[in-house]
Amino acid sequence: MLRKLFVPSIVILVIIALMSLFVVPEGERGIVIRFGRVLKVDNTEASRIYEPGIHFKMPLFDTVKRLDARIQTMDGQSDRFVTSEKKDVIIDSYVKWRIEDFGQYYLATGGGNALTAQALLERKVTDVLRSEIGSRDIKQIVSGPRNKDVLPDDIELDETVTEAAKQAAEIDGERDKIMEEVLKDTRESAMKDLGVYVVDFRMKKINLPDEISESIYQRMRAERESVARKHRSQGREKAEVIRAQAELEVATVLAEADRTARVTRGDADAEAASIYSTAYSKDPEFYSFLRSLSAYEKSFAEKSDILVLDPNSDFFKYMNDASGAK
Repeated sequence: MLRKLFVPSIVILVIIALMSLFVVPEGERGIVIRFGRVLKVDNTEASRIYEPGIHFKMPLFDTVKRLDARIQTMDGQSDRFVTSEKKDVIIDSYVKWRIEDFGQYYLATGGGNALTAQALLERKVTDVLRSEIGSRDIKQIVSGPRNKDVLPDDIELDETVTEAAKQAAEIDGERDKIMEEVLKDTRESAMKDLGVYVVDFRMKKINLPDEISESIYQRMRAERESVARKHRSQGREKAEVIRAQAELEVATVLAEADRTARVTRGDADAEAASIYSTAYSKDPEFYSFLRSLSAYEKSFAEKSDILVLDPNSDFFKYMNDASGAK
């Protein structure tokens, strides 16, 4: 009889031992539910948390719930908010969070449902962000902290660019402050209600609705076209000034060159006349002979040239008589 009961007893004990063991994987934490309640640490209200590894529980009475202990990302959909100017903006954001109080998280999310936790957390973030956006205008929302060193004193810029940069520097941007306030308020509320610690909050993208964006683009386009027309007008004006200066310089150079050429030719002619005069005074007959030879050379340069002259004229005196005497 004892032998017949030994084997079943061993099997039952093995089954009970296996039912008493549970494993918590790395990156997760475990809590034990007994009679519908989270098991607490002795004489405290803190939930008993089981670290990764092998642990024991009461079989049949205890149920183990494993929860993700890693940092999780809630990347919500873009939502529309209204600024203090009553203008709509569309903001895309994300939240980094992790479970801090596993017992409270389990109870607040209906059994540790991650989708429920994200829905509740997203509602908290949206409410706080809506309040922060509603107290600021668009320029403050899209701009970072004021940068007083935007325009160094030793840099010279076009007056249009300078004015735009000054206006940008004067905007007291509060984008970073908004994210800090949302993180602070959401972290406190989420920890209290959900047992969740919000690690970080960021606004990824801030857009305007399509109808508002189009009107802003048209206004920006008109402003840029106005600036472009102004620059083109200034460029044409400068081009005319440069062209006029160049033409004046060309005219001045040509006039100076012509004056110099005339003076040079006058001096040369005077010097040549002086040489001719000196040569003629030394030997008038020889000078006359050379002049006649030069005239003959020029007159009979081509074979087809024909001269109709009196043979007894002075032009042929050296041809008729080598001495030139008539």
